[in-house]
Amino acid sequence: MWPDSPVQTQNGLECGPPIGESGQVSHADIIDDLAARGLIHDSTDLDRLRERLGEGPIGVYAGFDPTADSLHVGNLVPLLLLRRFQQFGHRPVAVAGGATGMIGDPGGRSAERNLLDADTLDRNLIAITEQLARLLDFTDGPAQARLVDNRVWTAPIGVLDFLRDVGKHITVNTMLAKDSVRNRVESDSGISFTEFSYMLLQANDFKHLFDTMAVELQVGGSDQWGNITAGIDLIRRTSGGHTFGLTVPLVTQADGSKFGKSVDGAVWLSAERTTPYAFYQYFVNTDDRDVERFLMQLTLLTVPAIAGIMAQHLEAPEKRFAQQELARSVTAVVHGDDEAKRAESASRGFTRSAAELDDAEWETLATSLPVSNLDPSDIGLEFPEILAKHQIVGSKGEARRLIAQKGVSLNDTPVSEGQALAEADLLASGWAMVRRGKKQRYLLRFPR
Repeated sequence: MWPDSPVQTQNGLECGPPIGESGQVSHADIIDDLAARGLIHDSTDLDRLRERLGEGPIGVYAGFDPTADSLHVGNLVPLLLLRRFQQFGHRPVAVAGGATGMIGDPGGRSAERNLLDADTLDRNLIAITEQLARLLDFTDGPAQARLVDNRVWTAPIGVLDFLRDVGKHITVNTMLAKDSVRNRVESDSGISFTEFSYMLLQANDFKHLFDTMAVELQVGGSDQWGNITAGIDLIRRTSGGHTFGLTVPLVTQADGSKFGKSVDGAVWLSAERTTPYAFYQYFVNTDDRDVERFLMQLTLLTVPAIAGIMAQHLEAPEKRFAQQELARSVTAVVHGDDEAKRAESASRGFTRSAAELDDAEWETLATSLPVSNLDPSDIGLEFPEILAKHQIVGSKGEARRLIAQKGVSLNDTPVSEGQALAEADLLASGWAMVRRGKKQRYLLRFPR
């Protein structure tokens, strides 16, 4: 298990919890580590929580609703928060929201969420469960991670039992005082009873985990504060138990754009939705104003290791050393070391022209970029037809517009109107690289 291991390294850099003079991790030091990383937004009685952590390991949970068939990078901060607690010897519980996902959290939304049908929800649940399982350590031991589905204990409860055992203890006045509910009540669209009940369901989750698994701390994004405190109140009212809540800031970008959004949409943790290469590229293009904060909040590198990265980065910011370390580290956490190395190698391939790449380098790029196989009939076709045929663009009309705007390049040279694919365009053993816009790249391969 991590807490009893020597300091771990990633690419020669320290990652994991700091080891004290005794050679062991101090359970309470997680608070100092989170504070140094800027990862404490709200908390209930932080001094008492620190004291409790110092007494021994604590059960801590965060929930993740299956609203899509993949988590996205916005989920990384609370998910890694569980892993950070585990590194300091605590017991993480990841809750996949099979029940709460059927309702939808009203927090952060201006309109009612579309309800998912049972089949879609089940598929999404399976997908995100696999992702949660990759990011925590389930090895037997005192800090072994647990993964549970709140539908297991929620589905058997009858509506009358739920209203009596849960609803009785949480007043409407309390619910309306929560920002996530009040903002929706005051909006033009209002809020349905379905979404209004979400807070009760999440509060019951905390109570169930407290009763059955001795979970004393719930963590999440700052938009979950109202739901977390509702659970703390429910536990106090029903059993007199003392529990804690802690939230992390929602990650934003310095330019005001939404974190986790690329030119093409959300950046997903699923390799099928966002390739490891595209994932790496998202982080390697991080703004200088964001890179230190992202290293702190989205990687497992130690605070001293990050300070060293930033010192080296500031010596020559144009080399983007910190961005490379960020992209490598986050990609390794989500997709594994091998995929991170492949994505990094593919990125290095773009520092030279396509004509300079050898077969091995093309093959490396092919592990990270979309590849289309050409056939003899493609030779001589004009590029609008090539691009549409191989689904690089949606239609020949779109291809013509992009080409007219100099938005398509072949082997680093803009494609001109009327240009056709020629055998001379195939490099090395039959490769060609198409670039659409500034960052989207595709490979064409002609089997020899």
